[in-house]
Amino acid sequence: MNTYIAVIDDESSLCISLGRLLRLSGFDPVSYPSAEAFLADDKKPRFDCLLLDIRLGGMSGMDLFRLLVEQKSQIPVVFITAFDDPDIRVEAEALGCAGFFRKTTPGGEIIEVIRHVAHAHAH
Repeated sequence: MNTYIAVIDDESSLCISLGRLLRLSGFDPVSYPSAEAFLADDKKPRFDCLLLDIRLGGMSGMDLFRLLVEQKSQIPVVFITAFDDPDIRVEAEALGCAGFFRKTTPGGEIIEVIRHVAHAHAH
């Protein structure tokens, strides 16, 4: 069974490197350059986790997360950001994000959390 992870980040080099890391870890990543592209994808698979940047062109990662919470989405969300704003972190955690990391965090730590939440979501 495939474990699909959405990578939503407007930095294409990060999407490529995260996609490679996720594939090597046994996941099936699907990258989106924006929240709007993610929402507009009518053919997206059933995701087991979203790896989401906070600052995106257009709709922000937090705005997408708020929308998903409003829609009662059960997909776990893990944030990865270059801008660790304490207020945004507190709001994201209060809304129930599964993880909140800086882009400088070692990939192994992020994969560990994704593996845990994606496995729990799949069962």
